[in-house]
Amino acid sequence: MQNAAAFRPLACGAVGKAGKAEEEGGGFLKTLQLGAFFGLWYLFNIYFNIYNKQVLKVFPYPINITEVQFAVGAAVAVFMWISGILKRPKISGAQLVAILPLAIVHTMGNLFTNMSLGKVAVSFTHTIKAMEPFFSVVLSAIFLGELPTVWVGLSLLPIVGGVALASLTEASFNWAGFWSAMASNVTFQSRNVLSKKLMVKKEGQESLDNINLFSIITVMSFFLLAPVTFFTEGVKMTPTYLQSAGLNANQVLTRSLLAALCFHAYQQVSYMILAVVSPVTHSVGNCVKRVVVIVTSVLFFRTPVSPINSLGTAIALAGVFLYSQLKRLKPKPKTA
Repeated sequence: MQNAAAFRPLACGAVGKAGKAEEEGGGFLKTLQLGAFFGLWYLFNIYFNIYNKQVLKVFPYPINITEVQFAVGAAVAVFMWISGILKRPKISGAQLVAILPLAIVHTMGNLFTNMSLGKVAVSFTHTIKAMEPFFSVVLSAIFLGELPTVWVGLSLLPIVGGVALASLTEASFNWAGFWSAMASNVTFQSRNVLSKKLMVKKEGQESLDNINLFSIITVMSFFLLAPVTFFTEGVKMTPTYLQSAGLNANQVLTRSLLAALCFHAYQQVSYMILAVVSPVTHSVGNCVKRVVVIVTSVLFFRTPVSPINSLGTAIALAGVFLYSQLKRLKPKPKTA
């Protein structure tokens, strides 16, 4: 018995070390998984922008293209619900009414983004979209009464200044592309403000997880944009029309499908990341993603950029990074 007692501390030490090693191994796997999520987020985003721009170059119908993206996204969402991959949400009529404004601005935001991508370089659209924090602060102050700290307000200066500098020296600049990207900023940030204002969980009502909410919005966006497509551009994303326009129908349809799949995939992965990291970490990741998309699109499409244009883009993105860091600082409560 004495021998057993003598060995007990050694055994406990061994178990403790094993438990610690297992915990460290689990932490490593989680980090590896998160790294894979970020890699997929960036990869899907890069391919979406490349395929999307290739289609928009030869097929200048952004409403048709946006509707195809919503159609594919809606089909994926329905498949995930039917197959059980994603738990089918129990949603009330009141929740659908609350979600409708979000679906409207989501539809408009994606449409404006595609309109901009069709008119200017991918890199320039994403440089303008770096102004999202500016509109977030303005709209939150107006509609939610959330005033920014002085430091957060100051961090907006390099964002606005950088975008202005990049715009003045942009080779592909035109007003239609510029204002479409700006409108995209306003609508997407309106969506974020509306989600805070409207999507308040009521007592006894089941809340929606982010992926289900995004899936429902995608389905609603498809139905919202369908009549707009029909009465404006008409249904042109068909083999017959593409061939009559002298285009390679197989190539355009394949790239449109790939762009739509990447579009839905990168947003799904984005929500998966948001579920396991803080909003600030996600915001920093989004800033890095924008840098990656800008650089890869410049290299892929051989977009001409001047040193001043590059400087403006760099200043704007540095401002976005600074903004995301300052947002995590909570103002100290005033003492009596």
